[in-house]
Amino acid sequence: MNPPLIVLGVTGSIAAHKAIEVASQLTKAGRRVQVVLTADAQRFVQPLPFKTLSRMPVVTDLYDEEEGWRPTHIRLADEAALLLVAPVTANTLAKLALGLADDALSCLALALNPQAKVLLAPAMNGKMWLHPATQGHVATLRSRGAEFIGPEEGLLSCGYEGLGRLWPVEGIVARALALTPTS
Repeated sequence: MNPPLIVLGVTGSIAAHKAIEVASQLTKAGRRVQVVLTADAQRFVQPLPFKTLSRMPVVTDLYDEEEGWRPTHIRLADEAALLLVAPVTANTLAKLALGLADDALSCLALALNPQAKVLLAPAMNGKMWLHPATQGHVATLRSRGAEFIGPEEGLLSCGYEGLGRLWPVEGIVARALALTPTS
């Protein structure tokens, strides 16, 4: 029997490099991890470390296709036990809340099977996190069953102190494992 599939979405944040360790730890814990990198995420990280550590292909484009006839993003949406987006940016939160689907990650999220859980780990400037638009998107996603982990307070990459740091990797991994038991 296959272990649960965790789709790890990685978006365009300086914290994207921490997602490499998330993928590694989840794989070591016995979960199947398939990574979906947005175009903006690829400005910060490359597919190769994710592919090597997860032992799975990395989706970088909506039109990445595997063998067979089903689009990759639909297959992943059907098979996922958990959609974990770490880090998730304000832009991606807005897309998810509004149902916009213009890349592999947002299309996958819109087509996600109803049994799958959604865990979002925000990372952004504190003013962006606290902006009423972002908080409205957070409320919308929570009302649909999405769970948030973080953000944390501390020194942000933009130089400000405040709320907006990615939750520690160990905490993200622990919560993802709790949401995808193997038995």
